[in-house]
Amino acid sequence: MTWTFTDDVDVFLDTAGAWLATRPAENTLVLTVTATLRSSGPHAYGEDAPVLGWWRGPDGEVAGTLVQTPPYRPLLGVVAPEAVGPLAAAFPLTAVNADRATAEALAAGWPGHQVEEVQRLYRLDKLVPPFPAPAGRPRSATAADRALLVAWHRAFAADVGQPDSHAERMVDERTASADLTLWETGGVPVSMAGVSPRIAGAVRVTAVYTPPEHRGHGYAAAVTAEVSRAAREAGAQEVLLFTDLANPTSNGVYRRIGYRPVSDRLLISAEST
Repeated sequence: MTWTFTDDVDVFLDTAGAWLATRPAENTLVLTVTATLRSSGPHAYGEDAPVLGWWRGPDGEVAGTLVQTPPYRPLLGVVAPEAVGPLAAAFPLTAVNADRATAEALAAGWPGHQVEEVQRLYRLDKLVPPFPAPAGRPRSATAADRALLVAWHRAFAADVGQPDSHAERMVDERTASADLTLWETGGVPVSMAGVSPRIAGAVRVTAVYTPPEHRGHGYAAAVTAEVSRAAREAGAQEVLLFTDLANPTSNGVYRRIGYRPVSDRLLISAEST
């Protein structure tokens, strides 16, 4: 009954990967982040080495995971309730991205805390493409779109309050694997959406972005429905996405095209003293 930590993603995945894959929806962030560390190296997200941890329960089986890729806050996958207290003792935390129950349990040990964002995880049920569809059509993004895509990834990061230091890498990887789709109208790109690599049968829709001048026409719904359809047809058993729960527009869009809530995650920090 202990937490173990390493900076070696291969050691982490050899130990915890199979367990993570038993609940791919709830562990989607840990699965995709560690897949990126394995494919792109330990500094894919920043200059500092990652910290990867797992908890073994009384039966010796893995029952919780933690991944931190500075400058991002620690990210928890599914964590057994009995592992929360030992985690706080073994790995001092002042901020975390975790499911609601785990985040609140950790924050209960802080003198004070603030919830900075609530993210809702959705799973695609029956896809309902927008009707009538907006003008235009989808197409796969290519390397020729790189400058635009990098600019849009940076704008997306600014919108959601994330660093944009790896926009180029993300664009290059996603265009190379044909995992970025643009919606065009009149030959002009007006919206984009991507999907993460399929891991344990699941993909996650990411980087849904429409520039301000093109919003309000249904392009985001259309391009999200397109990448969702393509992921399903390519064999994904789970198609997932996250929204900021404080944004009623995006939550409404995804519900209308067939996404259903799974769970909430809190980005929560200890208040400064």
